[in-house]
Amino acid sequence: MALLGIIGGLGPMATAYFMHLITDMTEASSDQEHLRMVIFSAPDIPDRTAYITGKSDKDPLPGILEAGMSLKKVGVDVIAIPCITAHYFQKEIESGLGIRTLNAISGCCDILADNNIKKVGLMATEGTVSSNLFQREFEKRDITVLTPERKDQELVTSVIYNDVKKGKKPDMNSFYQAKNGLLSRGAETVILGCTELSVVNRDNDTGEHVLDAMEVLAAMAITACGKKVRKDRRLL
Repeated sequence: MALLGIIGGLGPMATAYFMHLITDMTEASSDQEHLRMVIFSAPDIPDRTAYITGKSDKDPLPGILEAGMSLKKVGVDVIAIPCITAHYFQKEIESGLGIRTLNAISGCCDILADNNIKKVGLMATEGTVSSNLFQREFEKRDITVLTPERKDQELVTSVIYNDVKKGKKPDMNSFYQAKNGLLSRGAETVILGCTELSVVNRDNDTGEHVLDAMEVLAAMAITACGKKVRKDRRLL
């Protein structure tokens, strides 16, 4: 079985939930059938969105690579980063470490294409939205990505930073206003493209037509390490 390395702490609650997801989604009947994994939690890595949007000059990449090198030293075979905004640095991380690094964005794209979905809404950090990470990948498969209107994006940002990252109960009215705004504009499903929104999905009723990017990443990690995803865990 391959050894999974997790660069965590981006943020801490999302990382803890990611490990829970992997354990819960793995087809296993005993302890010994679960994944081998090593987590390097580095919450001190600078904020990814602040750097990408030009609000900070603190580059998170060196910290991410440092954490990855620590995982490399213990012999991990594949790396997962439960932070969608950190996918902005995907190529640099993979080339810098020389280890396969899973990409939840391409994983979401594959699932949507397999289900013939052509228009999706995206709820994510401002960094993820402005960097066009999903948009560029989905264009290759002729999938249109709708992003929230400015006021709705501010609501999404508040749920991520002012609620989940601060350990508070998320404002579900804000969540639903942003989600319903995307559905009303023709989105067939809405991607939860931030791991903090995955925590919202864990603890609250987020409704139908939702694809959770962290669940996709967990499924990718399971299969990459040679195990199977439970048949009753449908992603979409």
